[in-house]
Amino acid sequence: IFEEEYGVELDILYAGTGIALEYGMRGDVDAIAVHSKAREEQFVAEGYGVERVPFAYNYFLIVGPAADPAGIKDMSPEDAFRTLYEAGSSSFISRGDDSGTHGKEKAIWASAGYDYEAVRTAGQWYVEAGRGMGPTLLMASEMQGYTLTDIGTFLSYKSELELVPLVEEGEILLNVYSVIAVSPESNPDTNIEMANNLIAFLTSPRIQELIGNYGVEQYGMPLFIPCAGAEPQS
Repeated sequence: IFEEEYGVELDILYAGTGIALEYGMRGDVDAIAVHSKAREEQFVAEGYGVERVPFAYNYFLIVGPAADPAGIKDMSPEDAFRTLYEAGSSSFISRGDDSGTHGKEKAIWASAGYDYEAVRTAGQWYVEAGRGMGPTLLMASEMQGYTLTDIGTFLSYKSELELVPLVEEGEILLNVYSVIAVSPESNPDTNIEMANNLIAFLTSPRIQELIGNYGVEQYGMPLFIPCAGAEPQS
């Protein structure tokens, strides 16, 4: 739709948040869409981005085998992580790829009172996949372990998994997606006009409605909730 309206060809690079931010810093892209608020704010504060504009959100989940051998069901995210760490007997599969999801995992460990470096070297129960969310979910399913995932990817892969949502509530599980135009002051080659057009497009009523309906027919619920430039509250 965007390409037709603006007469351009979008060159979309798929990457985790860490790599996407690097693309923006180097000026390899005109805009980035990411989901790690603190790092986005730093990106803007350091002059690489113009403004952080939220356009959709969903939630993270902690998923695991239905038998739930660690007994974390319905705990807070922090208590679930504490239980997994203290038991050290059930596998936890981390994306381990510097993505927004990996950043959220680190934030939960910190909120639970743990140093992340101590966690990642705590034992064989902690596994770093170094891969995207889909492959990480498949690995967790195969190992009958636990992992942190966004709800959208979980629903997309659900039919291939022997995993169920176990922890679904907690303020820290809010997952906000934002779009940021790369600053022409830090990267003069930025097509700032088209980057701003993309932001206006993503936050327009018509596209926000499409975002809000995406996934409903296939999964019975939307994969994302539109928020049109406003910061959602958990």
